[in-house]
Amino acid sequence: MNVHVGLNVVDLEKSIEFYNNVFGEKPVKKKDDYAKYLPDGLQLNFTLNVIPKVSGNQVGHFGIQVENKEDIDRHKQRLEKLLFFTREEKDTNCCYALQDKFWITDPEGNEWEFFYTKEDDEENKAEQSCCN
Repeated sequence: MNVHVGLNVVDLEKSIEFYNNVFGEKPVKKKDDYAKYLPDGLQLNFTLNVIPKVSGNQVGHFGIQVENKEDIDRHKQRLEKLLFFTREEKDTNCCYALQDKFWITDPEGNEWEFFYTKEDDEENKAEQSCCN
C-alpha cells in the first residue's frame, strides 16, 4: 500500500524544482496543472496529533523517516549543497521518541522534517509540540 498526500500549490514549477531536489527524482507524470511523484524506496510516517483547536490548514508538517543516523547527515548535506536552509535538532525528545532531525520549508510554507528515531520513549518531553 502507498499513502497518498495531495498538496495544493500556487507555483507548480517552483514546487516541482523543490520536490525534485528533496526526493532526488523527477515526477513520473507532469501536466500543466499537475505533477505526480512515486519516490523510489520512500515510506511515509503519518501521524495524528491532538491539539487544542484546529482551524484553517490542517497540516502541521510532513516528515520523512530515515533508516539510520548516516541518512540524516547525508540528506542534510545534500540539501544544503542545493542551498536549502536547514534547521537541525539533535537528541530531540518528541512524539514519544528520541530523535535526530532537520527541517526544511517548501515554497508554500509547508515544513518537512527528515528524522531518525534513536529509541522510543514513554513520555513526550518536548516543550512545544514537534509532532503537530
